[in-house]
Amino acid sequence: FGKRSEKFDPDQLQFVLEDIEIAIAEVQEREDDRARRAGKAPSSHRTSRAARAFPAHLPRIEQVIEPDNLDCPCGCGRMVRIGEDRSSRLDVTAAQYRVVETVRPRYACAKGCADVRQAPAPAHLVEGGVPTEALLAQVAVAKFSEHMPLYRQSQVFARHGINLDRAVLADWMGTVAFHLAPLVDRMSALMKRSGRLFMDETRAPVLDPGRGRTKTGYLWTIVRDDRGHAGADPPIVVYHYAPGRSGEHAERLLEGFEGVLQVDGYQGYHRLARPERKGGAPLRLAWCWSHGRREIIAATPKAGPPVADAVLARIAALYAIEKEIRGSDAATRQKIRNTRSRPLVAELDAFLRAQAARLSPSSKMGQAIAYLLSHWDGLTLFLDDGRVELDTNPVENQIRPLTLTRKNALFAGHDEGGRSWARIASLI
Repeated sequence: FGKRSEKFDPDQLQFVLEDIEIAIAEVQEREDDRARRAGKAPSSHRTSRAARAFPAHLPRIEQVIEPDNLDCPCGCGRMVRIGEDRSSRLDVTAAQYRVVETVRPRYACAKGCADVRQAPAPAHLVEGGVPTEALLAQVAVAKFSEHMPLYRQSQVFARHGINLDRAVLADWMGTVAFHLAPLVDRMSALMKRSGRLFMDETRAPVLDPGRGRTKTGYLWTIVRDDRGHAGADPPIVVYHYAPGRSGEHAERLLEGFEGVLQVDGYQGYHRLARPERKGGAPLRLAWCWSHGRREIIAATPKAGPPVADAVLARIAALYAIEKEIRGSDAATRQKIRNTRSRPLVAELDAFLRAQAARLSPSSKMGQAIAYLLSHWDGLTLFLDDGRVELDTNPVENQIRPLTLTRKNALFAGHDEGGRSWARIASLI
């Protein structure tokens, strides 16, 4: 009995199912939205799933919504209450679940005229559903920030005596993803007005339908973080899912952006700096000193040759200057870099070129030095632009939460599930 290949963990299958269900729910919500805009009744394919009978032990909060005006049109005076419509939605505050009961009294003329008056029902994100917006936010944060799959959240609800199947939660998240799309699009548009952005990509394995195994998709992360040079714009991060790592995806996602792009050494970004770049003028690429430093460390034997020590010491000196000027305005940073950092960079440039002439190009250290020199123009761009950082740490810090969710899930259920994941994560 040999070891089974392509073995799926039950936890991972549950995660795949909920991502597929979220993707389906988002499509259904899009269809319902079109129906509502056309004056038609949305389909009732989801409302029957949601639990309506809440446990009696849950606290109730009654909210009475009165009409704006109770004066009877016949002139007899104030209308009298003849009944009410009552609806309940599940809400959450801290660790306590509660039921919010919305009451809309109905009023009519005391003398029996036909007019009946009642406040309109308030709009809800999940039309006809039971969750409040606070509960939707809690489920989204637990899944996409706290890395708790929906089937586990369903188990938490069950411990409180609340019957909410994973499929219901997935349906809710699909609705949330649909309604967040315009906001994420707006965030992306605002970012592209900036003069400098960070970008990076990370694997997002997704299930390949019909084949029972995963394929590799990617989550592309774009960050605006101007705090290093005291910029006025607030930080923003937007995640985008794409089925591959080709530079064409980066080109498409950055359409309309013109400025400096801070990236690692991935070759796919080079197409963004070409004159024939689609979607705008060629970008100026600022490469990452942290990645260059890693190349030197990876090529360094345990003993640590003098060449590596000399390179790392000079890079450390650059970072020491950056630590001092972090938070200063761009003009101040550029002035200090020009007087203090530029001589260090010139010295390092001469040292690297001397070592490249001496070392074998096929040696590990020779290859590491060649990497630095081949990216030299982008590595030294920070000397002429006070907005540019030495590395891409701001975007790498935003990728780490995604890797935690990925470790919990291993893969998303579908390409569309990856897109929903990216949208919700952008807001969390």
